[in-house]
Amino acid sequence: MSGHSKWATTKHQKGAKDKARGKLFAKLIRQVEVAAREGGGDMTSNATLRAMFQKARDASVPMDTIERAVKRGTGELEGVRYEAIAYEGYAASGVAVIVECLTDNRNRTGSEIRAIFSRNGGSMAEPGAVSWQFERKGVVTLPRSLAEDDLMAAVLDAGAEDLRDEGEAWVVYTPPHDLAQVRTALEEAGIAIDAAELQMVPTTTVEVAEEGTARKVLHLLELLEEHDDTDNVWSNFDIPDAILEQVSV
Repeated sequence: MSGHSKWATTKHQKGAKDKARGKLFAKLIRQVEVAAREGGGDMTSNATLRAMFQKARDASVPMDTIERAVKRGTGELEGVRYEAIAYEGYAASGVAVIVECLTDNRNRTGSEIRAIFSRNGGSMAEPGAVSWQFERKGVVTLPRSLAEDDLMAAVLDAGAEDLRDEGEAWVVYTPPHDLAQVRTALEEAGIAIDAAELQMVPTTTVEVAEEGTARKVLHLLELLEEHDDTDNVWSNFDIPDAILEQVSV
């Protein structure tokens, strides 16, 4: 199993138990707002808004809060104007990193993200320098207890691209615009879903087989994720399971 995939699964589980609920809600609300502003408030035609809406509902964000975020995005209500921006860089050992942010001040956010990279063994890169190593995909996480044969049939019928055994969970991959319909098809088939979201999935990985380097990489990623303007952090490291377990303690 890819260490990167295990880390992504652990992040999801950790996030579900995160006590900083208000901070999580704020990030999800900003995602909804920006999706509505960039693609309109109609979820039928705006696949990104549809995905962000479901992500917020999965986290138990109140419906009226989501609806107000959509209206702020479409201009029906006044509010702070957030801008989506992605920063690219490298962690130790040349591990590629993408940091997706929503900010009302790109100069401040860019300066702070750059400082996190430079102070923790990483470096910023020019736009496009690392993003070519990733593909945006719809990713659905399912309980590992499900039987593979039954799951495979349902996944194929739903129109998904791939089903992978990631050790602690089954992970289904879809084209970005098909995420909602695949999720709906799986739910209608009676299959429980742990999470469904858009992700930047690495097409190539960088093996990190030394414990000290692994700690540096994960520490940098955690600091980037903790920044108030950060929505998502994507990386292409591959840390062996034995080392990942040691550095995750």
